[in-house]
Amino acid sequence: MRYTNLSFQYRGRHMTFTHLLIVALIQGITEFLPISSSGHLILLPNLAGMADQGQVIDVAAHIGTLFAVVIYFWSDVKGAAAGLPRLMTGKADTSGAFLALCLILGTIPVVLFGVFLKLTGLDDAMRGIAVIGWTMLGFGLVLYWADKRRAEIKTDRSWSVKDALIMGVWQAIALIPGTSRSGITITGARHLGYDRESAAKLSMLMSIPTIIASGTLLGLEVASTANAAAARDGAIVAVFSFIAALAALTLMMRLLKSVSFTPYVIYRVILGVILLGIAYT
Repeated sequence: MRYTNLSFQYRGRHMTFTHLLIVALIQGITEFLPISSSGHLILLPNLAGMADQGQVIDVAAHIGTLFAVVIYFWSDVKGAAAGLPRLMTGKADTSGAFLALCLILGTIPVVLFGVFLKLTGLDDAMRGIAVIGWTMLGFGLVLYWADKRRAEIKTDRSWSVKDALIMGVWQAIALIPGTSRSGITITGARHLGYDRESAAKLSMLMSIPTIIASGTLLGLEVASTANAAAARDGAIVAVFSFIAALAALTLMMRLLKSVSFTPYVIYRVILGVILLGIAYT
């Protein structure tokens, strides 16, 4: 997920259908897999020579992936939404209200850290290939370590306020490009003892308020620059990112019944080594 790069605007430049499709597929496929969507989207213009897609397309891609995760976990999302009014009265005594509370608390660290990075200008400073290479490699190995501990003593039903806050801190680290929001929150959940499917589920649910916060911020940035061409391109990206995200999410959740996170770790390590080789040569 892209949390930074707030300096780009949609300037009416023409984007081919192929370019839009590539961006949508990259965003959709990598948003929920633990391989970093932000890292791949930053690498696209750097390595493929394509122009940066800009904020309008970012917002559209976020909308597509948001609908995908909401639909996939509809029963949980519906319960949390229904529990919000109860939570607003200061009570979290229903499952829906408690889930909403945990999701809100888990989002606070990433919002605070995001504001800090924006105000200090560190968000743009960390967008280099070397940074992405190191985070791809390093946090990939951390995911492998956490996943192989096999301390599967918790399920998503045992999620607590304390664990939500801890996972929220892990999630804030994902603001560093190449880390992967889903990857780092899954790492945090596995470290806390959640089984693989529960770790992935909690990570995906935590993405909803985070995507909403990020998308709202980007949306406010581009509200005055959008036009008919931008709306058309955004609609294309939203549709294809939704399809790609839903397919990737469905496949990953099914595979977790029998496959560990090792294949994603291998991919991260290989890509990380390649990027470091490019960065330092």
